[in-house]
Amino acid sequence: MSNQQNQSTVGPMIIIGSLFFIFGFATWLNSLLIPYLRIACELSEVQSYFVTFAFYIAYLVMAPVSTWVLNKFGFKKGMAISLAIMAVGALLFIPAAYSRTYLLFLTGLFIMGGGLAILQTASNPYITIIGPVETAAKRISIMGICNKFAGALAPIILGYFLNLGEADKVQQSLATMSPEESAAALDKIALQVVNPYIGIVVVLLVLAFWISRANLPEVKGDEEEDASHHTLTESKQSIFDFPHVILGFVALFMYVGVEVLAGDTIIAYGKYLGIPLETAKFFTSFTMGAMVVGYIIGIIAIPKYLSQEAALKISAILGIFLTAGIVFTDGIVSLTLVGLLGLANSLVWPAIWPLALKGVGKFTSAASGILVMGIAGGAVIPLLYGQLAHFTNSHQAYWIALPCYLFILYYAISGHKVRKH
Repeated sequence: MSNQQNQSTVGPMIIIGSLFFIFGFATWLNSLLIPYLRIACELSEVQSYFVTFAFYIAYLVMAPVSTWVLNKFGFKKGMAISLAIMAVGALLFIPAAYSRTYLLFLTGLFIMGGGLAILQTASNPYITIIGPVETAAKRISIMGICNKFAGALAPIILGYFLNLGEADKVQQSLATMSPEESAAALDKIALQVVNPYIGIVVVLLVLAFWISRANLPEVKGDEEEDASHHTLTESKQSIFDFPHVILGFVALFMYVGVEVLAGDTIIAYGKYLGIPLETAKFFTSFTMGAMVVGYIIGIIAIPKYLSQEAALKISAILGIFLTAGIVFTDGIVSLTLVGLLGLANSLVWPAIWPLALKGVGKFTSAASGILVMGIAGGAVIPLLYGQLAHFTNSHQAYWIALPCYLFILYYAISGHKVRKH
């Protein structure tokens, strides 16, 4: 029976793993788009971080739509629809590049984020409840490796299509160019995103077709309920009767904020330290690599050596110490510590989901919709970082991560235990 259960879990995990790879790739392209579009569209530092704002705010705006799509079409069709929506967003990059219109780039990013909101709302609870809840963090860690491996490849592959050395030279020469020369040079830089995004559109459409035909069992979210559990949730009127879910949303908001901070600001921080964009494009891969190491630790240690709560506590404490290290050191040491935030962040997402979904039973879809809204932290925290960097500098602005890790630590210690009696 155990072998049969493993077989029934492995197939869907392979399919969901491919989806985690796709939204990891799409998400971490932003780390290179921030400094690249800053050059191509002549943006300030604060304006450049609207890349992450447009992408992640879609999770907040689209959360109610995500729940409706999954209730109407089910998990499998909902995933296929989300991939098609992402393809539409990626397609917008083509006219955006030809017109060098930043607002059109942001619109494309928002639509891609909206598609990912549906995909995340479906895939995270799916991988949580498809097997025993005690090993949910392990399964999510495996998905995280797929996600972060894609995240490590994304800026390198995109950088292969973009002439980053030329972008650096153009930025340095703009002051000496005539308006016509600078416009022509910047147009040439912007057009370099067309080919890679055509490729992304094709891959997304092929995957949407594959998922729609895949043998993926439906889940409803109440499979884990027994008779006593059903009696427990029967008295609950709405998802707001579960305070630990709402606090889980806040914890995820803080977590995604610092995860995006570590992955999407490190290339721009490298440029601030005087490192060429051609070299800095590899820095996000270092952050993703650190996260993969953390995921591997989670797969080995959870739940045999570490509980999900303990993993969350350790991650939060490590994040606090690394944040202090970033702002109290300089140069390459500080930059390395930003990358190591990936290690601190790695087990936060896998630990929060099962803790926040514990005991919600028939409210799983609603709880998932609330939790996915927390991904909007990736819109707000980096933008606050950009604003803080404008008033201080890109180095000291990393203080913004400290209150985020402190709240995650609170959730690990007591927040996930809060119940409404």
